[in-house]
Amino acid sequence: MNRIFLDVHALQTVPPSNLNRDDTGAPKSAVYGGVPRARVSSQAWKRATRTYFGQEHLLDPSELGVRTKKVAEVLAARITALDPAIDGTEALQLAAEVIQGATGSKIEAPKRKADAAKDGGQEAAPESKYLMFLSARQLDGLAALAVEGAADIKTYLKDKDNKARAREIADTRHSVDIALFGRMVADSADFNVDAAVQVAHAISVHRVDNESDYYTAVDDQNTDAESGAGMIGTVDFNSSTLYRYAALSVHQLAKNLGEGLREEEPRTAPVRRAVEAFVQSFLESLPTGKINTFGNHTLPDAVIVKLRTTRPISYVAAFEEPVTGENGHLRGAVDRLAQYVPDVERTYGDEESTLSWVLRVGPNTEQLAGLGTQAHRLSDLVEAVGQAVAERLDKPV
Repeated sequence: MNRIFLDVHALQTVPPSNLNRDDTGAPKSAVYGGVPRARVSSQAWKRATRTYFGQEHLLDPSELGVRTKKVAEVLAARITALDPAIDGTEALQLAAEVIQGATGSKIEAPKRKADAAKDGGQEAAPESKYLMFLSARQLDGLAALAVEGAADIKTYLKDKDNKARAREIADTRHSVDIALFGRMVADSADFNVDAAVQVAHAISVHRVDNESDYYTAVDDQNTDAESGAGMIGTVDFNSSTLYRYAALSVHQLAKNLGEGLREEEPRTAPVRRAVEAFVQSFLESLPTGKINTFGNHTLPDAVIVKLRTTRPISYVAAFEEPVTGENGHLRGAVDRLAQYVPDVERTYGDEESTLSWVLRVGPNTEQLAGLGTQAHRLSDLVEAVGQAVAERLDKPV
Protein backbone atom coordinates (compact mmCIF):
# COMPACT_ATOMS: atom_id res chain seq x y z
CA MET A 1 0.00 0.00 0.00
CA ASN A 2 1.18 3.54 -0.77
CA ARG A 3 2.56 5.59 2.12
CA ILE A 4 0.26 8.59 2.51
CA PHE A 5 0.44 11.22 5.22
CA LEU A 6 -1.93 14.09 5.87
CA ASP A 7 -0.65 17.13 7.80
CA VAL A 8 -3.20 19.55 9.24
CA HIS A 9 -1.91 22.91 10.55
CA ALA A 10 -4.06 25.63 12.08
CA LEU A 11 -3.68 29.06 13.66
CA GLN A 12 -6.49 29.76 16.10
CA THR A 13 -6.91 32.82 18.30
CA VAL A 14 -8.65 32.20 21.60
CA PRO A 15 -9.85 35.04 23.90
CA PRO A 16 -9.71 34.83 27.72
CA SER A 17 -10.35 31.15 28.45
CA ASN A 18 -9.26 28.05 30.33
CA LEU A 19 -9.57 25.31 27.73
CA ASN A 20 -7.46 22.70 29.51
CA ARG A 21 -6.62 22.85 33.22
CA ASP A 22 -3.70 21.44 35.18
CA ASP A 23 -3.98 19.93 38.68
CA THR A 24 -4.19 23.40 40.26
CA GLY A 25 -7.00 24.57 37.98
CA ALA A 26 -4.76 26.90 35.97
CA PRO A 27 -4.54 26.72 32.15
CA LYS A 28 -1.84 24.29 31.08
CA SER A 29 1.42 25.81 29.93
CA ALA A 30 4.79 24.86 28.49
CA VAL A 31 8.18 26.49 28.00
CA TYR A 32 9.19 26.68 24.34
CA GLY A 33 11.90 28.91 22.93
CA GLY A 34 12.80 29.87 26.49
CA VAL A 35 9.47 31.53 27.32
CA PRO A 36 6.18 30.30 28.82
CA ARG A 37 3.46 29.45 26.30
CA ALA A 38 -0.21 28.63 26.61
CA ARG A 39 -0.77 24.92 25.99
CA VAL A 40 -3.74 22.69 25.24
CA SER A 41 -2.83 19.03 25.61
CA SER A 42 -3.14 16.59 22.74
CA GLN A 43 -5.49 14.42 24.80
CA ALA A 44 -7.88 17.33 25.32
CA TRP A 45 -8.17 18.01 21.60
CA LYS A 46 -8.32 14.31 20.71
CA ARG A 47 -11.26 13.93 23.06
CA ALA A 48 -12.96 17.01 21.58
CA THR A 49 -12.38 15.69 18.05
CA ARG A 50 -13.70 12.22 18.86
CA THR A 51 -16.88 13.43 20.58
CA TYR A 52 -17.52 15.90 17.73
CA PHE A 53 -18.04 12.96 15.33
CA GLY A 54 -21.24 12.02 17.07
CA GLN A 55 -22.38 15.45 18.25
CA GLU A 56 -22.43 16.80 14.70
CA HIS A 57 -23.56 13.51 13.11
CA LEU A 58 -20.48 13.38 10.90
CA LEU A 59 -20.42 9.60 11.23
CA ASP A 60 -23.13 7.02 11.74
CA PRO A 61 -23.26 5.57 15.29
CA SER A 62 -22.45 2.16 13.80
CA GLU A 63 -19.06 3.55 12.73
CA LEU A 64 -18.14 4.72 16.24
CA GLY A 65 -17.03 3.03 19.43
CA VAL A 66 -17.34 3.50 23.16
CA ARG A 67 -14.44 3.82 25.60
CA THR A 68 -15.43 2.97 29.14
CA LYS A 69 -14.73 0.90 32.24
CA LYS A 70 -18.46 0.10 32.31
CA VAL A 71 -18.12 -2.08 29.23
CA ALA A 72 -20.07 -4.93 30.87
CA GLU A 73 -23.08 -2.66 31.33
CA VAL A 74 -22.84 -1.48 27.73
CA LEU A 75 -22.67 -5.06 26.43
CA ALA A 76 -25.42 -6.24 28.81
CA ALA A 77 -27.82 -3.67 27.33
CA ARG A 78 -27.18 -5.13 23.88
CA ILE A 79 -27.69 -8.68 25.19
CA THR A 80 -31.11 -7.89 26.69
CA ALA A 81 -32.08 -6.05 23.51
CA LEU A 82 -31.33 -9.22 21.52
CA ASP A 83 -33.07 -11.52 23.99
CA PRO A 84 -35.52 -9.82 26.40
CA ALA A 85 -35.90 -13.14 28.25
CA ILE A 86 -32.43 -12.58 29.75
CA ASP A 87 -32.78 -10.35 32.80
CA GLY A 88 -30.35 -7.57 33.73
CA THR A 89 -28.35 -9.50 36.32
CA GLU A 90 -27.86 -12.49 34.02
CA ALA A 91 -26.94 -10.20 31.14
CA LEU A 92 -24.22 -8.56 33.25
CA GLN A 93 -22.78 -11.96 34.14
CA LEU A 94 -22.84 -13.05 30.51
CA ALA A 95 -21.22 -9.78 29.42
CA ALA A 96 -18.42 -10.09 31.97
CA GLU A 97 -17.62 -13.66 30.93
CA VAL A 98 -17.68 -12.88 27.21
CA ILE A 99 -15.47 -9.79 27.49
CA GLN A 100 -13.04 -11.65 29.72
CA GLY A 101 -12.92 -14.55 27.27
CA ALA A 102 -12.52 -12.29 24.24
CA THR A 103 -9.86 -9.93 25.59
CA GLY A 104 -8.28 -11.64 28.58
CA SER A 105 -9.14 -8.65 30.75
CA LYS A 106 -10.58 -9.33 34.18
CA ILE A 107 -14.10 -7.94 34.56
CA GLU A 108 -15.31 -7.70 38.15
CA ALA A 109 -16.97 -5.30 40.55
CA PRO A 110 -14.51 -2.73 41.98
CA LYS A 111 -13.56 -3.64 45.56
CA ARG A 112 -14.83 -0.36 46.98
CA LYS A 113 -18.23 -0.81 45.37
CA ALA A 114 -18.35 -4.51 46.24
CA ASP A 115 -17.64 -3.71 49.90
CA ALA A 116 -20.40 -1.10 49.89
CA ALA A 117 -22.82 -3.70 48.50
CA LYS A 118 -21.97 -6.06 51.38
CA ASP A 119 -23.00 -3.32 53.79
CA GLY A 120 -26.47 -3.21 52.32
CA GLY A 121 -25.87 -1.06 49.27
CA GLN A 122 -26.88 -1.84 45.69
CA GLU A 123 -25.02 -4.73 44.09
CA ALA A 124 -22.12 -3.37 42.07
CA ALA A 125 -21.86 -4.07 38.35
CA PRO A 126 -18.65 -5.65 37.05
CA GLU A 127 -16.16 -3.28 35.40
CA SER A 128 -12.87 -3.31 33.56
CA LYS A 129 -9.85 -2.07 35.51
CA TYR A 130 -9.11 0.43 32.75
CA LEU A 131 -10.93 2.18 29.91
CA MET A 132 -11.78 -0.37 27.24
CA PHE A 133 -12.41 0.76 23.67
CA LEU A 134 -14.80 -1.37 21.58
CA SER A 135 -16.64 -0.56 18.36
CA ALA A 136 -20.40 -0.76 17.96
CA ARG A 137 -20.02 -3.75 15.63
CA GLN A 138 -17.68 -5.53 18.06
CA LEU A 139 -20.20 -5.04 20.86
CA ASP A 140 -23.03 -6.30 18.64
CA GLY A 141 -21.01 -9.37 17.69
CA LEU A 142 -20.12 -10.16 21.30
CA ALA A 143 -23.76 -9.72 22.34
CA ALA A 144 -24.87 -12.26 19.71
CA LEU A 145 -22.18 -14.65 20.92
CA ALA A 146 -23.33 -14.24 24.54
CA VAL A 147 -26.94 -15.00 23.62
CA GLU A 148 -25.84 -18.07 21.67
CA GLY A 149 -23.97 -19.46 24.69
CA ALA A 150 -26.28 -18.14 27.39
CA ALA A 151 -27.29 -21.60 28.68
CA ASP A 152 -23.77 -22.19 30.05
CA ILE A 153 -21.43 -19.41 29.00
CA LYS A 154 -18.35 -20.70 30.88
CA THR A 155 -18.53 -24.10 29.22
CA TYR A 156 -19.35 -22.45 25.90
CA LEU A 157 -16.19 -20.32 26.02
CA LYS A 158 -14.02 -23.29 26.98
CA ASP A 159 -14.56 -24.57 23.46
CA LYS A 160 -11.54 -23.43 21.43
CA ASP A 161 -13.57 -22.50 18.38
CA ASN A 162 -16.02 -20.38 20.38
CA LYS A 163 -13.23 -18.60 22.23
CA ALA A 164 -11.42 -17.97 18.95
CA ARG A 165 -14.62 -16.47 17.53
CA ALA A 166 -14.94 -14.18 20.55
CA ARG A 167 -11.36 -13.00 20.16
CA GLU A 168 -11.82 -12.44 16.42
CA ILE A 169 -14.97 -10.37 16.99
CA ALA A 170 -13.15 -8.16 19.49
CA ASP A 171 -10.22 -7.56 17.15
CA THR A 172 -11.87 -6.97 13.74
CA ARG A 173 -14.27 -4.43 12.22
CA HIS A 174 -12.81 -1.54 14.17
CA SER A 175 -14.76 1.69 14.40
CA VAL A 176 -13.44 4.90 12.83
CA ASP A 177 -12.44 6.38 16.18
CA ILE A 178 -10.51 3.24 17.17
CA ALA A 179 -8.81 3.19 13.76
CA LEU A 180 -7.87 6.85 14.10
CA PHE A 181 -6.85 7.12 17.76
CA GLY A 182 -5.78 3.57 18.49
CA ARG A 183 -6.54 1.18 21.32
CA MET A 184 -4.44 -0.22 24.16
CA VAL A 185 -5.50 -3.38 25.99
CA ALA A 186 -3.16 -3.68 28.95
CA ASP A 187 -3.79 -7.39 29.59
CA SER A 188 -3.45 -8.48 25.97
CA ALA A 189 -1.03 -6.55 23.77
CA ASP A 190 -2.13 -8.38 20.62
CA PHE A 191 -5.45 -6.51 20.86
CA ASN A 192 -3.70 -3.16 20.65
CA VAL A 193 -4.44 -0.98 17.63
CA ASP A 194 -1.74 1.43 16.48
CA ALA A 195 -3.15 4.96 16.20
CA ALA A 196 -3.29 6.42 12.70
CA VAL A 197 -3.38 9.98 14.09
CA GLN A 198 -0.78 11.93 16.04
CA VAL A 199 -1.96 15.20 17.61
CA ALA A 200 0.56 17.72 18.92
CA HIS A 201 0.03 19.79 22.03
CA ALA A 202 -1.31 23.12 20.82
CA ILE A 203 0.93 25.95 21.98
CA SER A 204 0.76 29.71 21.69
CA VAL A 205 3.00 31.35 19.10
CA HIS A 206 3.89 34.03 21.66
CA ARG A 207 4.71 34.41 25.35
CA VAL A 208 1.73 33.94 27.66
CA ASP A 209 1.42 34.64 31.37
CA ASN A 210 -1.68 33.34 33.11
CA GLU A 211 -4.04 35.80 34.77
CA SER A 212 -6.53 35.39 37.59
CA ASP A 213 -10.11 36.64 37.75
CA TYR A 214 -11.59 37.42 41.18
CA TYR A 215 -15.35 36.96 41.15
CA THR A 216 -18.29 37.26 43.53
CA ALA A 217 -21.81 35.85 43.48
CA VAL A 218 -24.76 37.52 45.17
CA ASP A 219 -27.37 35.56 47.13
CA ASP A 220 -30.71 36.21 45.43
CA GLN A 221 -32.51 35.99 48.78
CA ASN A 222 -30.41 38.64 50.52
CA THR A 223 -32.26 41.75 51.74
CA ASP A 224 -30.97 45.32 51.45
CA ALA A 225 -29.78 45.03 55.01
CA GLU A 226 -27.57 42.04 54.17
CA SER A 227 -24.37 43.12 52.45
CA GLY A 228 -21.58 41.03 51.03
CA ALA A 229 -21.33 38.21 48.57
CA GLY A 230 -22.83 34.75 48.88
CA MET A 231 -19.70 33.27 47.30
CA ILE A 232 -16.29 34.53 46.25
CA GLY A 233 -13.50 32.84 44.33
CA THR A 234 -10.90 33.08 41.61
CA VAL A 235 -10.50 31.44 38.21
CA ASP A 236 -7.28 31.42 36.19
CA PHE A 237 -7.29 32.14 32.46
CA ASN A 238 -5.19 33.30 29.52
CA SER A 239 -5.66 34.31 25.89
CA SER A 240 -3.52 33.28 22.96
CA THR A 241 -3.01 32.59 19.29
CA LEU A 242 -2.41 28.85 19.13
CA TYR A 243 -0.51 26.79 16.58
CA ARG A 244 -2.28 23.43 16.21
CA TYR A 245 -0.98 20.40 14.33
CA ALA A 246 -2.07 16.84 13.60
CA ALA A 247 -0.54 14.15 11.38
CA LEU A 248 -2.69 11.37 9.93
CA SER A 249 -1.13 8.22 8.48
CA VAL A 250 -3.70 7.36 5.83
CA HIS A 251 -2.16 3.97 5.04
CA GLN A 252 -2.29 3.02 8.73
CA LEU A 253 -5.91 4.16 8.87
CA ALA A 254 -6.74 1.94 5.89
CA LYS A 255 -5.01 -1.01 7.54
CA ASN A 256 -6.89 -0.45 10.81
CA LEU A 257 -10.26 -0.22 9.08
CA GLY A 258 -9.61 -3.39 7.09
CA GLU A 259 -11.62 -4.14 4.01
CA GLY A 260 -14.38 -1.69 4.84
CA LEU A 261 -17.15 -0.82 7.23
CA ARG A 262 -19.92 -1.62 4.76
CA GLU A 263 -19.71 -4.64 2.53
CA GLU A 264 -21.29 -3.01 -0.54
CA GLU A 265 -18.91 -0.06 -0.82
CA PRO A 266 -15.46 0.22 -2.43
CA ARG A 267 -12.31 -0.17 -0.35
CA THR A 268 -11.51 3.54 -0.36
CA ALA A 269 -14.96 4.74 0.78
CA PRO A 270 -14.61 4.15 4.56
CA VAL A 271 -11.10 5.62 4.56
CA ARG A 272 -12.27 8.72 2.72
CA ARG A 273 -15.23 9.09 5.07
CA ALA A 274 -12.94 8.77 8.11
CA VAL A 275 -10.42 11.28 6.74
CA GLU A 276 -13.11 13.84 5.94
CA ALA A 277 -14.70 13.43 9.36
CA PHE A 278 -11.34 13.80 11.08
CA VAL A 279 -10.33 16.96 9.21
CA GLN A 280 -13.66 18.65 9.89
CA SER A 281 -13.80 17.55 13.52
CA PHE A 282 -10.21 18.50 14.30
CA LEU A 283 -10.69 21.99 12.88
CA GLU A 284 -14.17 22.73 14.25
CA SER A 285 -13.99 21.07 17.67
CA LEU A 286 -13.01 22.85 20.85
CA PRO A 287 -12.18 21.49 24.33
CA THR A 288 -14.96 22.52 26.69
CA GLY A 289 -12.97 23.47 29.78
CA LYS A 290 -14.70 26.45 31.51
CA ILE A 291 -16.65 27.09 28.31
CA ASN A 292 -19.70 28.35 30.24
CA THR A 293 -17.51 30.80 32.12
CA PHE A 294 -15.73 32.29 29.12
CA GLY A 295 -17.83 31.51 26.04
CA ASN A 296 -14.63 31.26 24.00
CA HIS A 297 -16.20 29.87 20.81
CA THR A 298 -13.66 30.52 18.06
CA LEU A 299 -12.58 28.75 14.87
CA PRO A 300 -9.19 28.66 13.13
CA ASP A 301 -8.10 31.86 11.38
CA ALA A 302 -5.90 29.94 8.96
CA VAL A 303 -5.53 26.29 7.93
CA ILE A 304 -2.86 24.60 5.82
CA VAL A 305 -3.31 20.95 4.78
CA LYS A 306 -0.60 18.88 3.10
CA LEU A 307 -1.02 15.43 1.55
CA ARG A 308 2.41 13.75 1.35
CA THR A 309 4.12 10.52 0.41
CA THR A 310 7.31 11.24 2.37
CA ARG A 311 6.88 11.88 6.12
CA PRO A 312 4.90 14.24 8.36
CA ILE A 313 6.34 17.74 8.92
CA SER A 314 5.27 20.10 11.72
CA TYR A 315 5.82 23.84 11.30
CA VAL A 316 6.10 24.55 15.03
CA ALA A 317 9.77 25.53 14.64
CA ALA A 318 8.57 28.71 12.93
CA PHE A 319 7.52 29.90 16.40
CA GLU A 320 10.55 28.79 18.43
CA GLU A 321 11.32 32.51 18.64
CA PRO A 322 8.09 33.92 20.15
CA VAL A 323 6.03 36.26 18.01
CA THR A 324 5.84 39.84 19.25
CA GLY A 325 4.14 42.89 17.82
CA GLU A 326 1.81 45.78 18.46
CA ASN A 327 -0.80 44.64 15.92
CA GLY A 328 -1.69 41.37 17.61
CA HIS A 329 -0.10 37.96 17.20
CA LEU A 330 -2.03 36.47 14.26
CA ARG A 331 -0.41 38.67 11.62
CA GLY A 332 3.04 37.94 13.03
CA ALA A 333 2.31 34.20 13.05
CA VAL A 334 1.13 34.34 9.44
CA ASP A 335 4.32 36.18 8.45
CA ARG A 336 6.39 33.46 10.08
CA LEU A 337 4.54 30.67 8.27
CA ALA A 338 4.68 32.47 4.94
CA GLN A 339 8.48 32.51 5.23
CA TYR A 340 9.07 29.17 6.95
CA VAL A 341 6.79 26.84 4.97
CA PRO A 342 8.41 27.41 1.54
CA ASP A 343 11.88 27.06 3.09
CA VAL A 344 11.22 23.79 4.89
CA GLU A 345 9.30 22.32 1.94
CA ARG A 346 12.10 23.24 -0.45
CA THR A 347 14.65 21.64 1.87
CA TYR A 348 12.84 18.51 3.02
CA GLY A 349 9.63 18.18 1.01
CA ASP A 350 8.77 16.59 -2.30
CA GLU A 351 6.98 19.21 -4.35
CA GLU A 352 6.04 16.78 -7.13
CA SER A 353 4.12 14.38 -4.88
CA THR A 354 2.77 16.83 -2.27
CA LEU A 355 -0.68 18.41 -2.56
CA SER A 356 -1.48 21.56 -0.58
CA TRP A 357 -4.62 23.45 0.41
CA VAL A 358 -5.18 26.70 2.30
CA LEU A 359 -8.30 27.89 4.11
CA ARG A 360 -8.12 31.37 5.62
CA VAL A 361 -10.20 34.17 7.10
CA GLY A 362 -9.60 37.91 6.86
CA PRO A 363 -6.88 40.22 5.51
CA ASN A 364 -4.35 39.27 8.20
CA THR A 365 -3.91 35.86 6.56
CA GLU A 366 -3.42 37.00 2.96
CA GLN A 367 0.26 36.03 2.88
CA LEU A 368 -0.71 32.36 3.14
CA ALA A 369 -2.76 32.42 -0.06
CA GLY A 370 0.16 31.26 -2.20
CA LEU A 371 0.96 28.21 -0.11
CA GLY A 372 -1.66 25.98 -1.68
CA THR A 373 -4.96 25.70 -3.51
CA GLN A 374 -7.37 28.07 -1.80
CA ALA A 375 -10.59 26.64 -0.42
CA HIS A 376 -13.31 29.19 0.26
CA ARG A 377 -15.33 27.03 2.64
CA LEU A 378 -14.41 24.31 5.08
CA SER A 379 -16.75 21.91 3.27
CA ASP A 380 -14.82 22.54 0.03
CA LEU A 381 -11.52 21.80 1.78
CA VAL A 382 -12.85 18.61 3.36
CA GLU A 383 -14.24 17.33 0.05
CA ALA A 384 -11.04 18.13 -1.86
CA VAL A 385 -8.85 16.37 0.70
CA GLY A 386 -11.15 13.34 0.78
CA GLN A 387 -11.15 13.02 -3.00
CA ALA A 388 -7.35 13.32 -3.17
CA VAL A 389 -6.94 10.64 -0.50
CA ALA A 390 -9.24 8.25 -2.39
CA GLU A 391 -7.33 8.84 -5.63
CA ARG A 392 -3.99 8.21 -3.92
CA LEU A 393 -5.27 4.99 -2.35
CA ASP A 394 -6.40 3.74 -5.77
CA LYS A 395 -2.97 4.28 -7.34
CA PRO A 396 -0.90 1.12 -7.83
CA VAL A 397 1.97 0.65 -5.40
